[in-house]
Order: sequence, then C-alpha cells, then structure tokens
Amino acid sequence: ISQFDELAATEIIITAKSGPAGVDPEVIPWDAPTRLRRLNGVVAAGTLSEIDIGDALVSSSPVKDPRRQTAFKLAVQAASPGLFKAVRAELATGRLPDWGHSNRMDRVAVLGPSAALRLGIVDVEQLPAIAIGDHLYLVIGILRDVARQPDLLSSVIIPEGTARHDFGLAGPGSVVVETRIGATSLIVQQTPLALRPDNPSVLKIEFPPEPQRVREAVQSDLNVMFLLLGGLSLIVGAIGIGNITLVSVIERTGEIGLRRAIGATRGHIAVQFLLESTSLGVIGGILGASLGVLIVVAVSAYQVWTPVLDPAAPFLAPLIGGAIGLVSGTYPALRAARLEPVEAFRN
Repeated sequence: ISQFDELAATEIIITAKSGPAGVDPEVIPWDAPTRLRRLNGVVAAGTLSEIDIGDALVSSSPVKDPRRQTAFKLAVQAASPGLFKAVRAELATGRLPDWGHSNRMDRVAVLGPSAALRLGIVDVEQLPAIAIGDHLYLVIGILRDVARQPDLLSSVIIPEGTARHDFGLAGPGSVVVETRIGATSLIVQQTPLALRPDNPSVLKIEFPPEPQRVREAVQSDLNVMFLLLGGLSLIVGAIGIGNITLVSVIERTGEIGLRRAIGATRGHIAVQFLLESTSLGVIGGILGASLGVLIVVAVSAYQVWTPVLDPAAPFLAPLIGGAIGLVSGTYPALRAARLEPVEAFRN
C-alpha cells in the first residue's frame, strides 16, 4: 500500500507529452513559474531541465591534488530560482542563484553534495570554480539536502538563463510545483490553461491521488485483510469445536449406550451434542466480542481517539459463533446418534 504523506500531497510535476517526433522542447513556456505562482494555492514553482553536454566532463579548478582524478561525468541541470523553494533545498554553504544571475547569464553554479564531494569542493570561501567543457563557472553554493528531486544531490546546477546562452537550451524540461494542502486538484485543473491555453493537451501533469481516494483504497485493503483473517479464525475455531465434540463422543460412548438402552432415540442423542457444540460457539462468540470491544476501547484511550463500534457486533458475534458451532458439531452428533447400545457397551 502506498504511503500518503504531506510531501507527496503537495507536489505537481509538469512535462511535455511525447509525440510522434518525440518531445517538443518548446512546449513549456519560459515564464511558466511566473504564470503558475499567480494561481491561488501555489506556494512555489520552478523549472528544471537536464542539459545534454555530450562527452564533456566536469572538472574543478584549480587542481589541488594532481594525484586525484579531477574530471568527472556529472549530470548538469538548469534551474530557475523558484525551483530551490519548490524542492525545499537546504544549503550547506554559500548561496542560491537568483533572477539576476539568470537574467545576466552569469556563469555560476550550485553543486549537490555528492557532486561537490567528487570534485573535492567543501566550501565556497576560496571562490572555487568548475569547468563544464570549455566554460568556467564560479561555485557559489553547495546543497545539503532536498526534499524532492533527489537527482539534484549528485548534479551541477546552473541558472536557466546561463544554460540558454551556453548550451542552447530550447525550453524547460519540466516544472516542479509545490501547492498548499488541499489545493492540488484545483491547480492540476487550472495548469494546462494557464501554461498553454492554445493547446492544453500537450502537457503531461503528474500529481498525487486525492487524499479521500487514497484513504478509501487503504481502507478497502485493510477490510479485505481483516476479512481474510476473520475467515481463517472462523475456520480454525470450527475445527476446534468439531474436534472437541468428537472427542467428547468417543469418551462418552458408554453414556450414549446407556441412554439409548433406557429409551433415548437417535434424535435425542444428536440434539444433545448439537446443543453442546452450539453452546461452545455461542460462548466463544461472546468472549471474542467482549475482548474485541475492550481492545478497541483500550487502544482508542491510549491514542486519544474516539472509539467507533458497530452496535450490532456484540449481538452478531454470538449468533455467528452459534452457527459455526452447530455446523461443526453435525458430524460428531451424527456419529453419536448412529451408535447401537450393544456396540456402545462393548466398547
């Protein structure tokens, strides 16, 4: 069962749908975050695009230890300033790029912790730089963690405007949106028209299911599981009652023969054992219902919940238990009724 949490409930990811010719990189407009932030319920929005750098490697500069490998194949991603808030990024050191860096196409970069470790960069006080192919970028910050988009932890992140200038980025690859709790479904409906009023169908929107639907699905799974456990318990209980009644018939063979000898009919003998097995079932149902009510009340009191009990359950449990006992005692009762007095005395 999928866990439904607050983090997943407030995330929307927007990408372009794939067509016959592949994904059109210009489907999502550059000002998508600005448009989305105007919608009521949007907390933050930012674009995220993976940059194809071909065979180029990322290296640190200057080289502090020539014995270590200094050039690596790392993921390079372009992000708008709003992305860092949308993914709940935490800084370990330095600062995050802003709109000024993007508009001026500054060659600055933020490193994920894994990327910084591989490049041997631990802080930004000494103004470290990295080379991506033929371009040199000043490292202005290192991330500590992100709540969403974990790929950022091992990536080099540069401003969106810089990526457009240096790598010819044609359009945003995706938009990450954080919404307020309960506003996700409304934002999902409004997003296509806000971004592409001319052709809303070209957008693909990934969003969490409604909390009510998740709750219903989880409740349905739990109900099925408890029904299976309850059915298994009934089968075990039925076998137990049948076994006890059968043992009782075997141990009381002499008594059965004596009763038959003094005038008891087969029906009398069968009814006697059926009543005994039914009584066992009724007693078991009463004890089980009582124990269940006590457990529900105790757990609710401990968790400070309001206990909810089905008023029919305490009455249905003895009836179901009695029915199980009646069915389970049928074979032993018939076996006892078939005993002849002479055979019973001989045994």
